Amino acid sequence: MVDKGIAAYKELGIEAKGYVCDVTNEEAVNALVAQIENEVGVIDILVNNAGIIKRIPMHEMSAAEFRQVIDVDLNAPFIVSKAVIPSMIKKGHGKIINICSMMSELGRETVSAYAAAKGGFKMLTRNIASEYGEYNIQCNGIGPGYIATPQTAPLRERQADGSRHPFDAFIIAKTPAARWGNPEDLADPAVFLASDASNFVNGHVLYVDGGILAYIGKQPK
Repeated sequence: MVDKGIAAYKELGIEAKGYVCDVTNEEAVNALVAQIENEVGVIDILVNNAGIIKRIPMHEMSAAEFRQVIDVDLNAPFIVSKAVIPSMIKKGHGKIINICSMMSELGRETVSAYAAAKGGFKMLTRNIASEYGEYNIQCNGIGPGYIATPQTAPLRERQADGSRHPFDAFIIAKTPAARWGNPEDLADPAVFLASDASNFVNGHVLYVDGGILAYIGKQPK
């Protein structure tokens, strides 16, 4: 995946480097950040995007499975953010973008660990902003809604009778925009939060959800 990304940048004439690391391993993360700072320079923008989900009813989920989700979705962003913040302080500038979720605000069946992690992630975002804002470090989040990707394609396929997939119909009914988001819908918010345009925006989670969180849903006919 890293090689594919580097190749895509190269086609655009952009020189890029790629690194692989277990973000739940604090020693490995610290070593990688030191390597990047030595080979490239201080990390100006960090995007915490690693995440997993286990769709298991809470009463059937083991503590080990719960801990694994928390480890990747919450502990890892803490570890990586902690590793880059000291150099951001020295430089007097830094942007941390945390990929949160609508589950930072809502609950849903079978996602207890994920929702707990993303709720904690929202508060970690706010606390980083609170603790390091005086050093000109902005930490904000993006909360994606339901995005049309290859992974969600089966949920959007038309049924044999031409009707929508039940989950597709559910999402459309819950979204004022009446559509799924596109990956491009997340790009501009990320650019905004990574740029000087957001220098006085801190501790905020920007929900890119087509309005789902603001909407109670259509009244049944």
